[in-house]
Amino acid sequence: MTQIFALHSAYGLATAAAAIDDGLPGDGSERLLVPFTSSRVPETAVGIADDPVLRSLRARFDRIEPLEDVLGPQHPSSWEPEEADLPMLERLLVRAWGLDPDDLEVFVQSPQVAPARTLMTLFPRARITIVGDGLMTYSPMRVRLPYPVAARVRRVLHADVVPGVRPLVGSPDAELVPVAPERFAAVLRETDEAGRAAVPGADGASTVLVLGQYLSALGLMTPAQEIDLQARLVDRAARWAPQRIVFKPHPAAPPLVTTAVRDRAVAHGIDFVEYRGPLAAELLAERLDAVAVVAGFSTALPTVRALFGREIGSAGLDAVLSGLTPFENSNRIPATLVDALTRDGSPYTAPERLQLLVDAVGYAMQPEVAGHLRGRAEEFLDGLDPRERDRYFSARRLGELRLPGAPRENLLRRAVRPAGGVGRIEEWRLTALGARRRLGRAWRALRGR
Repeated sequence: MTQIFALHSAYGLATAAAAIDDGLPGDGSERLLVPFTSSRVPETAVGIADDPVLRSLRARFDRIEPLEDVLGPQHPSSWEPEEADLPMLERLLVRAWGLDPDDLEVFVQSPQVAPARTLMTLFPRARITIVGDGLMTYSPMRVRLPYPVAARVRRVLHADVVPGVRPLVGSPDAELVPVAPERFAAVLRETDEAGRAAVPGADGASTVLVLGQYLSALGLMTPAQEIDLQARLVDRAARWAPQRIVFKPHPAAPPLVTTAVRDRAVAHGIDFVEYRGPLAAELLAERLDAVAVVAGFSTALPTVRALFGREIGSAGLDAVLSGLTPFENSNRIPATLVDALTRDGSPYTAPERLQLLVDAVGYAMQPEVAGHLRGRAEEFLDGLDPRERDRYFSARRLGELRLPGAPRENLLRRAVRPAGGVGRIEEWRLTALGARRRLGRAWRALRGR
């Protein structure tokens, strides 16, 4: 059997490599890596096919066939061929990559969108395994996959960075295959090149690592709000009384963000160092021997806690959660998880309680795709403290889904609320029209017509 790994992120590649080391994907006569770049402007990014720090991870595969070699100038995310062209494309790829179409397993990241969705459809007889991509793995699917595809999703392979919590991506019947934290940590350490270039601030001083995410570029907040958030992250970091703050900004973030962090650190009397090197945040925390890592809702937070035992912190997530639109925004579960793991006095320290929160939010995000979770959502919301409810759910969403805790409907809202696919007023009109027609038929029958 040939196993095709269509991956686009270093995190996904590390997950696959760690799984291979543990024998989790099972036996395959050949493992084929099909890397692609999901960046909006691929020419400005270093993809996993070329990144030198990922060289040893790529060595786990027998062959590498970059998807861009097939697509040419077309962006992978826009590769959505017509259905009639799929059989032809299957034959072309079978010939180009030397495959047996009846003996394939396809491993994909981000299955809801191209090119992963295209590849799953293009090989109609292949078994499918979803490879987790950080905290997004814990979110339900954004769209319902066609049945011929969904029925072939057998497994979800994921780094177990939130131990005890089950991811929601994939079908409810898919087997969950967690990659052990220690195995994942070993693979991440491989990406720290043998040269181990010097890291500024790695001199034994008490340090907190602060990570930037550039949330304003995602439309999640304004630039001014992001600068304020970065300052609040420094306030959160100061609670560990470090001698130094090391700030790793998002590569695309403007200098104003770094300036805001530096000014806040100086105001606290804490030394400040900026790091713009290639080292992953998890490994940077290790090299710095950081007391803690602080960020918005970066995947690195639960990862450094689960893999390396570092303390983690965040700030401002209550505002982020309330501002996410629409409610099904794919960042909601990552933000919910990090908030629940880092907030003071969190009631979600037990994995069972955190799972219930994730299931309830997941259902509210995607009530059709995750319809099997409605009972879990009702269990969580029934009798929940209003402050907890309002932190993670909007009143409008609760009302739309008629979940416990929804605001009481007034007469007008009850009149227009859909029931059975139509509004109440329309339902009454149709009922009255039907009654009039029945009365007319009865009257004609009495008159002998």
